[in-house]
Amino acid sequence: MSEPSEHVRRNRVSWETGSDAYQQRNRRQLNRWDRLGWGIWDIPEEDLGALGDVSGLDALEFGCGACQLGIRVAMRGARVVGLDFSAHQLKHARGNMDETGVRFPLVQANGEQAPFREGSFDLVFCDHGVMGFADPFRTVPEVARVLRPGGRFVFNVPTPIIWLCWSDDPDEPAGNVLHRSYFDMRSLDWQESDGPWTEFNLPYGEWIRLFRRHGLVVEDLIELRPEEEADTTYEDIAPLEWARRWPGENIWVIRGVS
Repeated sequence: MSEPSEHVRRNRVSWETGSDAYQQRNRRQLNRWDRLGWGIWDIPEEDLGALGDVSGLDALEFGCGACQLGIRVAMRGARVVGLDFSAHQLKHARGNMDETGVRFPLVQANGEQAPFREGSFDLVFCDHGVMGFADPFRTVPEVARVLRPGGRFVFNVPTPIIWLCWSDDPDEPAGNVLHRSYFDMRSLDWQESDGPWTEFNLPYGEWIRLFRRHGLVVEDLIELRPEEEADTTYEDIAPLEWARRWPGENIWVIRGVS
């Protein structure tokens, strides 16, 4: 494999530095083993139906972090493998496996160069994960390669709408003003206490054309809207009032051509 790209190296350093604080800050929300929720508002899978029945599937959590989502998918009967580039995140994943008694293989690797054979998985999924912190023009082809015919790719990422409404200050939540060009959307470079990092997104049409280019078709796009009394540990992303008016996250439900 070739050397990882500069943004992958930068993002890995950021996660190695900030993983402990991130897990501590969000543990109350992330480590709720009684439910499978999506996104910063922890919206239940039962309300969304994004994953569907996973029982018996070979599944890859693509950017597993501490495996909170993967553990709950495994609890529903999938044979999960977790991939993440951060050793510190995987350390927390092992702790969560000790806590829950749910265990599956963990692979420390770069999602732009996934170390799996073609057609290894029935399902690739993530809640942000690799799809937020790596170049989609490199990750989508990798997902298409490791998916079996007819397999599903389900992932949650910020919407283009919230990208337009973020200022250049990473500590300032989304507001009601558009700060950047929709058509030039590709990556954002942030500077925080954990160091610099890069996030990726695309306009809706570019996502769809990228999927089709690699033999993937869109089955659904689920735009997440929290309940009126929703709570979150991710208070710096967007206020509840904002997220009730405009979608800040969306789950793409994609299928490989059979």
